[in-house]
Amino acid sequence: MASKKSSTQASPMAAAAASLLLGLLLVLPVPAISSSDAEEAVVSRFREYLRIDTAQPAPDYAAAVAFLRGQAGAAGLEARTLELVAGKPLLLLRWPGRRPSLPSLLLNSHTDVVPSEPHKWDHPPFSAALDEASGRIYARGSQDMKCVGMQYLEAIRRLRSAGFIPDRNIYLTFVPDEEIGGHEGIEAFVASKEFKDMNIGLVLDEGLASPGEEYRVFYGERSPWWLTIKAKGAPGHGAKLYDGSAMENLMKSVEAIRRFRTSQFDLVKSGAKAEGDVVSVNLAYLKAGTPTPTGFVMNLQPSEAEIGLDIRLPPSVHTEALEKRLAEEWAPSSRNLTFEFKQKTSVLDNFGKPAVTPADSSNVWWALFEEAVKRAGGKLGKPEIFPASTDARYFRVLGIPAFGFSPMTNTPILLHDHNEFLSKDEYLKGIGIYESIIRTLATLKDSNVDYESRAEL
Repeated sequence: MASKKSSTQASPMAAAAASLLLGLLLVLPVPAISSSDAEEAVVSRFREYLRIDTAQPAPDYAAAVAFLRGQAGAAGLEARTLELVAGKPLLLLRWPGRRPSLPSLLLNSHTDVVPSEPHKWDHPPFSAALDEASGRIYARGSQDMKCVGMQYLEAIRRLRSAGFIPDRNIYLTFVPDEEIGGHEGIEAFVASKEFKDMNIGLVLDEGLASPGEEYRVFYGERSPWWLTIKAKGAPGHGAKLYDGSAMENLMKSVEAIRRFRTSQFDLVKSGAKAEGDVVSVNLAYLKAGTPTPTGFVMNLQPSEAEIGLDIRLPPSVHTEALEKRLAEEWAPSSRNLTFEFKQKTSVLDNFGKPAVTPADSSNVWWALFEEAVKRAGGKLGKPEIFPASTDARYFRVLGIPAFGFSPMTNTPILLHDHNEFLSKDEYLKGIGIYESIIRTLATLKDSNVDYESRAEL
């Protein structure tokens, strides 16, 4: 009896059909990923980072670092997690250059964000809600500064895909605690052996959004002086008029401070000076009165009163004159007043010079940076002093050049504000800007530059 054919053996007709189908598959083009699909993936990664709640005072650093390490792996970067302070991980990434002896480029960003008041937002602050009509992505950190950290990574993805190899080492740092002063973040890092071994030539850090068409760039920043002024005096009946009460003495100081603040603010309003070029003084808190379970005692003048001040000083300020004003006018001991600094940062670097980075032709780094932004189709505004404080100050105080830059144009400044947002188009455009910046700064140019005398910039 003849055996039956195996059920798995194909008939000649079926085999011919399969062969024809395979041939068609080989000649038909494989559908490419569309640019819109690629951009959607880029925006999706940004929104994923924004959804990680890293708000002070309890930021989820572990989740942020885990996410970023995954992104670093996808971008082909070396990664190390440093914990110089317990519970405060700092992610250090490296893209090795062909000439590692050259001064390296550091791209710095911070992972923490400020708190928010969710009930005052149109969308939950960590939802990364995308408004399809406007293209706006609403989230805490969308401007300050998770956008920049992800733009670094996306720009490097593009450069690596294009086959670009940097001449110098490129480092990326994602640091904790910037929003509370950076003392257990970047300040600890710049004192570490790991940092000293990196041979940093230039640092890029955060800037501000620009409501206009020009990108803003910052070459220095104002130094924070946080202080308290305390008044003491004898308590008295709420109806009694007498000299020297704690509240009266303190209010005289408040009035003197208000006049000074007005004089500085008038310079900004008139256009005579930019915000970063004046001394800003703002009242952070006022503490006085005798509390009760339902409020305050209304017929008792308190024996103590206190204010907290946030003062920001530009690098050009005469600090001795301001300290004299503080001691003689704002908090004179003759009015039973005392003051104490909670933070007092010098406007000078470790070499006794104003802690600024030259933003002119004397600085080759500046020329390259300016060239890179122009090549990408962007335009820089006049270099500015940052009105607040960033981690860049810890580099400048060491004499290391640092620029603050966040590529956001046509965008209202909403850092620390309700409904902080960044449009996806501005975000994507910023990646292209960084792609040009990284390519330019990482490429050694030998023409017309004596690199030996400039430490092989």
